[in-house]
Amino acid sequence: MDDHASCGRGERLAAALAKERLSEGGGDATAHLDLEIFELPEDNDYLATETVCQVLPKGVAAILGPSSSPASAAIISHVCGEKEIPHVKLGPEGNTPVQSPRGSSVNLFPSPADISRAVASLLTAFNHSICSLLCTQTDCLLRHEELMRRFPISREGFSVRLVPEGADPTPLLKEIREDKISTIIIDASINSSLIGTFILLLSFPLFLIYSYVLFVYHSSQDFSLLHLEGQLQGYPRILGFSLYDEKHPFYPEFSRSLNLSQHSCVCLCLKAGLLFDALHGVVRAARALNRSQALAVQPLSCSSTRVWYHGTSLLNYLRMVEYNGLTGRVEFDSRGQRSNYSLRVLQLRRDGLKEIGKWHSQKGLTLDTVFPTAGPSTSLVNRTLIVTSIVENPYLMLKENHKQLRGNDRYQGFCVDLLQEIAAILRFRYAIRLVSDGIYGAPEPNGSWTGLVGELIQGKADLAVASFTITAEREKVIDFSKPFMTLGISILYRVHVARKPGYFSFLDPFSPAVWLFMLLAYLAVSCILFLVARLTPYEWYNPYPCLRAGPSGGRLAVNQYTLGNSLWFPIGGFMQQGSEIMPRALSTRCISGVWSVLHHKHVSTDNQKLNTLIHLGLQGIQRSERCEGLKRSKW
Repeated sequence: MDDHASCGRGERLAAALAKERLSEGGGDATAHLDLEIFELPEDNDYLATETVCQVLPKGVAAILGPSSSPASAAIISHVCGEKEIPHVKLGPEGNTPVQSPRGSSVNLFPSPADISRAVASLLTAFNHSICSLLCTQTDCLLRHEELMRRFPISREGFSVRLVPEGADPTPLLKEIREDKISTIIIDASINSSLIGTFILLLSFPLFLIYSYVLFVYHSSQDFSLLHLEGQLQGYPRILGFSLYDEKHPFYPEFSRSLNLSQHSCVCLCLKAGLLFDALHGVVRAARALNRSQALAVQPLSCSSTRVWYHGTSLLNYLRMVEYNGLTGRVEFDSRGQRSNYSLRVLQLRRDGLKEIGKWHSQKGLTLDTVFPTAGPSTSLVNRTLIVTSIVENPYLMLKENHKQLRGNDRYQGFCVDLLQEIAAILRFRYAIRLVSDGIYGAPEPNGSWTGLVGELIQGKADLAVASFTITAEREKVIDFSKPFMTLGISILYRVHVARKPGYFSFLDPFSPAVWLFMLLAYLAVSCILFLVARLTPYEWYNPYPCLRAGPSGGRLAVNQYTLGNSLWFPIGGFMQQGSEIMPRALSTRCISGVWSVLHHKHVSTDNQKLNTLIHLGLQGIQRSERCEGLKRSKW
């Protein structure tokens, strides 16, 4: 069996009870039931093979389990097929089972196809095909193949959602609620975080838009183990399947013995009941075979080809066994799958679980209750919700004579009017209560919340209606509706006032200070150019090469950068018109280059801004003219 603390103890006690009951039942005095239990880690193929090979030399009549390790069970079934030893499976089949060459196994657990057909029958009885299947493992699609054949996957109909184990399923459950899917099917282990979170969310009445919730466990669990009594208030129709037959004579004693041993109902898992029935089935088959031939075990080895010559006969007798066990009728078909059995359909009610029908593997579904059509808004009808709020004008205010009034009559405001309208549509009642600490809600260092948020989380209130700001931190712990008012911080700026272009509109792209600095830069460049041209010898030249001397007899040399030319040269470059004056020296060329880059950058920016301003100004003038025309027009 599997190495699980709670269900492992339950299986051990179930094996002891079965052995004691079989010993009391009498039978062949020479027969002796020897039961040996081994614990295996889940899905450890190597250790499962090694354990079986260690057991075979002792002489084995049958191997039972494991129940929650499909891969290990497939390997054990293959080894048993090689040695012709009957193998009784107690858990669901794997997705890719190892086929035994001789088919030496039977399975007490219902086949995935049967469970899928049972779920489809319930959905048909609901008359509602818009549902969502929540899975914690990707192989659930293979297990529910029959269900998806009857209800094809579509966005508006049957959908499948994957919730990885350990992930927070709250956003996905909120998404399902927003999609108005009123029927959900949960395929998960009883210890899954999906089950725990779903139970927690169902504690909040506004989360109860689900009309039907169907639990389908993919491991050896039973719906009767999910103890929800007292945890949910006004829960929807929560349904599930149970394989246990509570009418069996030994069931009360079996349940009481397991519960008293552990002081908890958790150990009453389906594994214990399946193991109890498996031991009875193997002993019944062995006794029937022993009447026709002497049954004896023999030591075997995994390294040899020797087989147990009684194994095939015992397996055939085991497939012909028919009896009523703790898990209902026990019969097998030709493939070794369980047949002719029933699944009890249980519904969770205020006083506990109640059987409302049965699904038979051959006869189909029979319900004792007629279910209404699933609808998303029927769960709040005639219910009273505790509404928490905070006094703030004009959303919630106390009336002047509130001391003389009681209940909801003491309050007025926008939130009160909103509650009245919603309650009239959904037909529920409400009771307004002011938050005890008078704040909206903030997180504490220990992870708890205060104010309205804290009361919602602690379950003191079902709904909060107030001028509540939606924040990302609050959305992690509570769910918000669509906001009834949206406010925000805005930035105000002055709109550009359009005016007609004038003679000096070309100065608009830059401020007066920029134009002043440009003027100073022009004067500075002109002065520097004049001084540098006077100092450098390369700007002095003879304009008349034929004359080597001047009128006074000295050398003839002139300089083109006079004061006027020094002022004119930068203006020609700035106006992009050029000039006849060309610098000759390297120093004057550098000054001219720097000035060219500066004025080119300035002129290009000025042109761009000027074009934009002219375009906006023309649009503004056109709008103004249209407005003036409308004023002058007569209606």
